[in-house]
Amino acid sequence: MSMSRLAREQVERYYDGTMLPDELVEVMCSDTGWFPARTVSGGSQVRPLRRSAVSLPRLEIADHGRIFDFYDYLSVNRVAGLLILKDGEVVEEVHALGTRRETIWKSCSLAKSITATLVGMALKEGLIESLDDPVSRYAKVGGIYSDVSLRHLLRMASGVRWREDYGDPTSDRRQLMAIQSRWEKGGILRHMESLPAETPAGGSWKYNTGDSYLVSAVMEGATGTNLADYLSRIWHRLGTEADAHWWSECPDGMTISGSGFNARLRDYGRFGQFVLDEGRIGGDRFLPDGWNAEAGSAYHIGSERIPYGYMWWIPVLEDSALEGTFQAEGIYGQFIHINPHKGLVVVVLSARSKPGYRSRLEINDDAFFAALGRAL
Repeated sequence: MSMSRLAREQVERYYDGTMLPDELVEVMCSDTGWFPARTVSGGSQVRPLRRSAVSLPRLEIADHGRIFDFYDYLSVNRVAGLLILKDGEVVEEVHALGTRRETIWKSCSLAKSITATLVGMALKEGLIESLDDPVSRYAKVGGIYSDVSLRHLLRMASGVRWREDYGDPTSDRRQLMAIQSRWEKGGILRHMESLPAETPAGGSWKYNTGDSYLVSAVMEGATGTNLADYLSRIWHRLGTEADAHWWSECPDGMTISGSGFNARLRDYGRFGQFVLDEGRIGGDRFLPDGWNAEAGSAYHIGSERIPYGYMWWIPVLEDSALEGTFQAEGIYGQFIHINPHKGLVVVVLSARSKPGYRSRLEINDDAFFAALGRAL
């Protein structure tokens, strides 16, 4: 079994950025059937998100030499859903572009940061002994990955030759999508281990969705289960409102750890709060001490500062209001922004004109998050 021709054409247009605005919204919030998916089970007891006594003041978002406000950001950046939590309470919630509170929305690469958090859980449990263990200790993968550590994977510093270009059908990212569209068990691992090295492991950084996919194989070997089922262990304990869904390589294959996670706006917020709380649910702690300090911090390769942690982005805008913040990012404008100093979790779900920010006009998201940090 594999993806149908019609679905493949739709996926290609999705990556090309050639969908009409309403069509993209429909794709983002519907079960397209592009890939098989597993259910991440929610619980029967929903944890209410209380309304904060704090109101959102007028924002001044400085970008492009101009000052924009909150409504400019929503309109220009085609925001379909936005949730601002401060100290775990709702300051602002927006559903737009035809979405509702019940809408399930594609996370795109937010899934990478969710996956990295699950690695932290496995480390806390002792299922992974060290992030410096070779990938091959937990996954049957060869090629250059024999010398790559899990930390290298989380930092996307495997050294593999890679080009992450969504619109170019010849790019490594599009080739990976073509492999994924075959629904072939083990196909992703075989493809990745066939790629050549560009530098030794740890010698360079490239944003690499292929690296993120291999984390799923590592986690399966370490935990004895797939990522969707492993996440289910805490998804219901977060007090989520609904089941989530996570793509698989094939019906009985590994979870697609770098993309394909789909959930409600408020449930993304609950997950972000779990991260902000450093893995605490009630009296239990699911992440190692100091995890956020590692996962949410930039690192260096030689003298070069890499604005990337363990599959979490570090804002690149130089603004004191962003100090100590980190965020999950996905194509078409998806974000989970974490501001530990201000106790803020901000979820942005968007349907923008192109997958990558370099090819579209928008108000800078980091500038928006900085404005929130100053205002709240």
